[in-house]
Amino acid sequence: MSPAAGGGAPFGRRLANAVAEHGPLCVGIDPHRELLAAWGLADDPVGLERFARGVMAALAGEVALVKPQSAFFERHGSAGVAVLERVLADAREAGTLVLLDVKRGDIGSTMGGYADAYLSDGSPLAADAVTLSPYLGFGSLAPALTAAAGSGRGVFVLARTSNPDGAQVQTAQVQTARVQTARVQTAQVQTARVQLADRDGRSVAQAMVDAAAAENTGCTPMGDVGVVVGATHEHGLELSGLNGPVLAPGLGAQGGTPADLAVRFADVTGVVLPSVSRAVLEKGPDQAALRAAVRTWQLELAGATEQAGATQ
Repeated sequence: MSPAAGGGAPFGRRLANAVAEHGPLCVGIDPHRELLAAWGLADDPVGLERFARGVMAALAGEVALVKPQSAFFERHGSAGVAVLERVLADAREAGTLVLLDVKRGDIGSTMGGYADAYLSDGSPLAADAVTLSPYLGFGSLAPALTAAAGSGRGVFVLARTSNPDGAQVQTAQVQTARVQTARVQTAQVQTARVQLADRDGRSVAQAMVDAAAAENTGCTPMGDVGVVVGATHEHGLELSGLNGPVLAPGLGAQGGTPADLAVRFADVTGVVLPSVSRAVLEKGPDQAALRAAVRTWQLELAGATEQAGATQ
């Protein structure tokens, strides 16, 4: 992807700088009903705001980026979306990068509408990057890729997710359509167009990684198109050519460990962003406890990476 219009620094460069300063840990802001209750808060927009903005205040300056899950704000209706807007504004003021977890995926003008909402200057919901679903075809993401490139933002494309059902689609082999003319015998001889499919040997997930890598060609220090690869299982992907960031959700409550990450993503040439949510958020509402939990994870990740490098 090209640098941002107007000369602003593209997302890949800003992310690399943030990781160099704070380390790669990404912390989710996931206001589950259960977490609100654990903090002693009501499951309403007031409790939502106290939770989400309290987390943002605690983490500002502590991590490279935060990852609010849009669904937990949307469930409160327009008041919840307004809280999300204020969390995004807090992050901008603090200088903390935001990856907004929306997993949008559609075609044409609808995808363009999502791009306007989340990736365009002036939108109250604009984030530094968003998650996207490419399973209407990677080409369907074009409006979002164009908007991100033009505004210096980034995207993370779902590739190999951690949920078991994801394998139904993501580990299937890619089929490349080819159309040939065939003679079909009926009452009269007619010409028909027959569409066949050739398997090219790659998994669908690998094809998404490869498409993201093509977008990142020639970008330094890395491109703006990342992929999402779960940290809780062996992913089986070739990631060395991505030249972009990998979001690796599943650290902590989902079972992923720093040692798992160091091994499973050893070939990544960009940065790996381990994502943790509940294992940090459950330490609130005390802000010092939230920061202490973050620092513990940062130390464990650094230690696992160092140990893995020493054994290679």
